[in-house]
Amino acid sequence: MIHTLADRTVRPLNDGDVASVQPSMALAVYSLALRELIRFFRQRTRIVGALGQPIIFWVLFGAGLQSSFRGPADLSYQEYFFPGVAIMIVMFTAIFSTISIIEDRREGFLQGVLVAPVSRASLVLGKVCGGTILAVLQAMLFLTIGPALAAVGLSPPISTGLTWFNCPAVIGFLALVAFSLTSLGYLIAWPMDSTHGFHAIMSVFLMPMWLLSGSFFPTPASGWLSWVIRLNPLTYGTAGLRRLVTHNVAAVTELPSFPLSLAVTLGSAIVYFLIAIRLTARQSSHNAR
Repeated sequence: MIHTLADRTVRPLNDGDVASVQPSMALAVYSLALRELIRFFRQRTRIVGALGQPIIFWVLFGAGLQSSFRGPADLSYQEYFFPGVAIMIVMFTAIFSTISIIEDRREGFLQGVLVAPVSRASLVLGKVCGGTILAVLQAMLFLTIGPALAAVGLSPPISTGLTWFNCPAVIGFLALVAFSLTSLGYLIAWPMDSTHGFHAIMSVFLMPMWLLSGSFFPTPASGWLSWVIRLNPLTYGTAGLRRLVTHNVAAVTELPSFPLSLAVTLGSAIVYFLIAIRLTARQSSHNAR
């Protein structure tokens, strides 16, 4: 006897059935983060853009301003700019990893994730964790090869405070800064349809945010610019990293304390992440396109 689908009794799903087919949050986060890593290593131009351009900036600006710049405690510009370039690498990686949200929506992948039986927090956390891992890997690579570039004559000699002893603290703090910037990039990219619009936001918002973080030049003692820099959350991420990797303790005495830098960076990361979850959870026909 041939049975058709119409002959079968359809039983509604109970709570146990739903739980059996719903993937865990950890699996969803792992899958989305792994996808970001695979996508990154398959697109070699992203590696060049996220790591090559900051290194060129460091070498060229360091060589050009070396003779005219004297930082705190006679710190050379090459040494002063060193932590700022690491923050720049983190920011560039956050930009490139979150711009994929716009591409995923255009290709239909994002709509497939949104209808999957996973929480919106899993989607946000997976994308942000993927970008965070990539940012930390590239920033640590630069912090490691930076002195080597000086050793071969591409830049003036520098000495850093990065050692095996404080390396875990540097990685942990970089991960926090990267999580904050990737979450910020996520909430900027989520409502957008065009990558051109995202690049415009990067030019008028994210790049000035980095320039006004104490990465490129020291904070003035007074004036409106000093207040803008102090109100910038990224200033405290830069100050915290500078305290960890600068060998000259006298050169960082005027910076915000490390506990304050840690608290502000952690607070901004939480705020950006929660806003990103709220935007993702909001019902909108924008996500159906």
